[in-house]
Amino acid sequence: QVQLVESGGGLVQAGESLRLSCAASGSILSSNTMRWFRRGPGIQRELVAGISGGGTTNYGDSAKGRFTISRDSTPNAVYLQMNSLKPEDTGVYYCNLLQSRTSYWGQGTQVTVSS
Repeated sequence: QVQLVESGGGLVQAGESLRLSCAASGSILSSNTMRWFRRGPGIQRELVAGISGGGTTNYGDSAKGRFTISRDSTPNAVYLQMNSLKPEDTGVYYCNLLQSRTSYWGQGTQVTVSS
């Protein structure tokens, strides 16, 4: 089993920054992909950013140029640095780990950006 715990959400004003963290524990394989998803008003779930075990990254269109995903292997953690936040970035951000065709989810952390 894998457990994911997110932290770092909060209330900020437009233009400010936040750094989300996700700590992974349990049976973690080296060959996994960690991702951040967002669920927001009118959006069921969208990919924000992902990073493979080898460090290859990909971003959703709304995150490109503003957000940076990174990870540590010891301990197993993934981070999302969010800069120049906009009100439309508001939502619950979920950490996801994909390994051996199994997907694990954290409980989510709320990000609210006021205008």
